[in-house]
Amino acid sequence: MKQFFLVIAFVHLLVFGASSQKLNTPKLDSLFSALADNDRAMGSVAISKNGKILYSRAIGFSSLEAATRVLATGKTKYRIGSITKTFTTVLIFQLIEEGKLSLTTTLNKFFPTVQNAKIITISNLLGHRSGIHNFTDDPDYLTWMTMPKSKEEMISTISKSKPDFAPDTKAQYSNSNFVLLGFIVEKLRKKSYAQILDERIVKKVRLTDTYFGKAADLKNNECYSYQWTNNEWKREPETDMSIPHGAGAIVSTPTDLVKFMDALFAGRLVKESSLLKMKTIVDGYGMGLFQVPFGNKRAFGHNGGIDGFSSNTAYFPEDSLAIAYCTNGQRYSMNDILIGVLSIYFDKPYSFPTFKESGYSVVPTELDQYVGVYSSLQIPLKITISKNESELRAQATGQPSFALEPSEKDKFKFERAGVILEFIPSAGEMTLKQGGGIFKFVRDK
Repeated sequence: MKQFFLVIAFVHLLVFGASSQKLNTPKLDSLFSALADNDRAMGSVAISKNGKILYSRAIGFSSLEAATRVLATGKTKYRIGSITKTFTTVLIFQLIEEGKLSLTTTLNKFFPTVQNAKIITISNLLGHRSGIHNFTDDPDYLTWMTMPKSKEEMISTISKSKPDFAPDTKAQYSNSNFVLLGFIVEKLRKKSYAQILDERIVKKVRLTDTYFGKAADLKNNECYSYQWTNNEWKREPETDMSIPHGAGAIVSTPTDLVKFMDALFAGRLVKESSLLKMKTIVDGYGMGLFQVPFGNKRAFGHNGGIDGFSSNTAYFPEDSLAIAYCTNGQRYSMNDILIGVLSIYFDKPYSFPTFKESGYSVVPTELDQYVGVYSSLQIPLKITISKNESELRAQATGQPSFALEPSEKDKFKFERAGVILEFIPSAGEMTLKQGGGIFKFVRDK
């Protein structure tokens, strides 16, 4: 449900055009073999055209625990995080098409305790224009994310927060919007989200491995998630799925995700008029969809991140092409992996990454000069830099901490998210580079 540092709508890919005549399967295999052989990623990918699976591949492990070491397969299931929002949006538009709801219905009809509920509409919630504070940004979120929460507790948590801005004056990503939308679906259908998902989407388009998640169960082909720390994979804690709910609680596979996207764009889940509203981008956001550029092509999709899991899915209407990638352990930028996959599919020039280690190391005592809390005037985010034995770690407001890898003097990287941090210790300054953006931070005194 969270991105690293910056809330990036989706991947922004390289500029290419034209189409592939024949899928270069060996080249795709080589890319994923390179990722696996260099221990850079664990996960699964699927590509479909005209509703037919063209390619799928799984690498890495579902579990790295000593007693339950399990290789990943095409049936391995992943937490898909915020791709859940696309499913929730479909369920909302189905209600709208049945006349049980409208885009102008206000939130006070369901949850009057939420601040500004009388003027927040369903449209505002779907387009991240409600101003409702994103509860996962709260500093204490990480202290209770693993504990089960009732619907009443979640509504109370969301209601007590002050709005971040007046409704419909801007767009800002908030998981709170879709937790509330999930609850609205339950209220109107008078069933649990899990039941509604199964009846209204899963069975309708014959998804075999998609459902509302619970605690990870290896016996059910589910997997654990991992973060690379101190040169090894460390298992991540699990968010209790009562918390993300309609914002991020679904478990699925890449194969099911491309089936879902195929069905959505084929008009099998909502009407064309509803899909058009979902695809309409305002201030960077559609309703349950983002726009995904790849050269002169445009896809629509969503990404997700939760507990060390990351996922992406997209559909290119002009090519009738769907792609999905899910990972439970990532050391290499997902954006770069997707650039590779799409470049290979569209038969564009592509050079495989070398995955060379920097070879640069620092003495543990040298890390002390970087430690501190850093703030920026450019983005409303604090980044805490801490030292853990011989390792430097970073943690943005309300997000898990992660290890930084030294690449050269005063320069560290977190390759998984494409993050580079450059320090000027004597001035107490730090520069964050990510996704083409450059942001200056200063250490708090």
